[in-house]
Amino acid sequence: MTAPGAGADTVSGTGTTATEHTGPTTGARPGGLLVPRVLSIAGTDPTGGAGLQADLKAIVAHDGYGMGVVTALVAQNTHGVRSVHVPDVGFLREQLDAVSDDVVVDAVKVGMLGTVEVVRTVSDWLREHRPPVVVVDPVMVATSGDRLLDPQAAAAMGDLLVLADLVTPNRAELTDLVALAGGTAATPLESARLVARRWDVLVLAKGGHDTGPTSDDVLVRPDGSARTFRGPRVATSNTHGTGCSLSSAIATLAARDGDWELAVGEAKSWLTDALRGADALHVGTGNGPVDHGARTRAALPPVTWTDRWWTDVAETLDATRSCAFLEGLADGTLDPDVFAGYLAQDVHYLRAYEQHLRRLATATDGDDARSWASAAEGCADEARDLHHRRLAGTHADDPVHPTCAGYLAHLQDAADSGSVGVLAAAVLPCFRVYAWVGTQLGHAPEGHPFADWLGAYGDPTFAAASAAATARVEALAAAADPAERGRMARAHRRSTEWELAFFRMPTEPPGWRG
Repeated sequence: MTAPGAGADTVSGTGTTATEHTGPTTGARPGGLLVPRVLSIAGTDPTGGAGLQADLKAIVAHDGYGMGVVTALVAQNTHGVRSVHVPDVGFLREQLDAVSDDVVVDAVKVGMLGTVEVVRTVSDWLREHRPPVVVVDPVMVATSGDRLLDPQAAAAMGDLLVLADLVTPNRAELTDLVALAGGTAATPLESARLVARRWDVLVLAKGGHDTGPTSDDVLVRPDGSARTFRGPRVATSNTHGTGCSLSSAIATLAARDGDWELAVGEAKSWLTDALRGADALHVGTGNGPVDHGARTRAALPPVTWTDRWWTDVAETLDATRSCAFLEGLADGTLDPDVFAGYLAQDVHYLRAYEQHLRRLATATDGDDARSWASAAEGCADEARDLHHRRLAGTHADDPVHPTCAGYLAHLQDAADSGSVGVLAAAVLPCFRVYAWVGTQLGHAPEGHPFADWLGAYGDPTFAAASAAATARVEALAAAADPAERGRMARAHRRSTEWELAFFRMPTEPPGWRG
């Protein structure tokens, strides 16, 4: 087999590196990083913590492209294995050929095999298709103690190990391999050296089953030399699938980096983070899985719920900016009487809106309560100073337009929900959409007929008030459970749609609702 170098040009095999093979090159990421195509040959775990499912998660976590061939269907959970179904080996070979006939495979990770027929089928395929990287995780004994390889299959493992570059046994499996090699060893390190020499393969002697403050793994070469990879022992009982995950991570990294020591060191560091995050997953009531996404999640920007809601309503915002009312308002061509009719409806709206803001002030405390109360006062001032001055008696007796009535009914539904978060999310678009409109319309030139209105909503003070309201709603969303957060998102979306309807109202038929 070809193998990435480990301190020398090669460790075993023909002397080529992981990237020296025929066929299309691996896909490239910015900076020259390659995307290895990694095939897992393994059994399944319906709870997702081990086997093929864990392999694929580990491969993706290291920016590989994961593929899977199923060797066994395993009924198991975090408490152990209940039963195993092994499909016909003819179908197994069809799966393997379907992959290799079409896809260049940069690395293979071999996991659970189960029977001697499966071991032989996989070994035969590997002899014909020799990927640059082959990692064998000899799944003989699960972490739960369940035996996953029958005695005949264990005896046939030697034919598979000679095709491998790296083998990653746990302590019980390492003992079985020593027996298979026909030798004896007093320590795990001696056992690893015996196995490495017997099958001319790298052996990773893992320290997860040891005791003490560290969990150290030792990479042993066929010549007996070794390197220790040290790491802290993570205090968790959620270790289901650690062997599967580690071996798949190593296979992916070895195919990308071309060096076993780099691959083992990085994979071990990643697994430590995955173990640290395991308890927070709350998957199962037994020996739960590690968190394959812990490191990826830590690198992601924090979730901002209100920004996600804003992105969600992007099409509505585009339609808002391009509506005839705002276009005429921006260029000053809007009929003043149409604008006065709009303001008359806005007065109806603001009176009710003020009461909802005061309700939020009453339902909260501290700075939040003061901010909502201040916004309510600003709402009252807006209705009195800007709108009444412009109306000057015209349209003062206009009844509530159906669109305005619909919007107010929506806000009342949010208030009646009994949820502060839902009501806050429902009132937020009035802040945010108007502040956004102010930035979109820009500064009104001297003599613009609607300069006072444009100036009010483009004012930095109003923008600051919108940002403060957004921050308060963001805090409520972050503290909410998913069901409550979903209600908030829908209230925000519907309010934004009503904002569009409100801007369209002066130029649309009276019953238009969007």
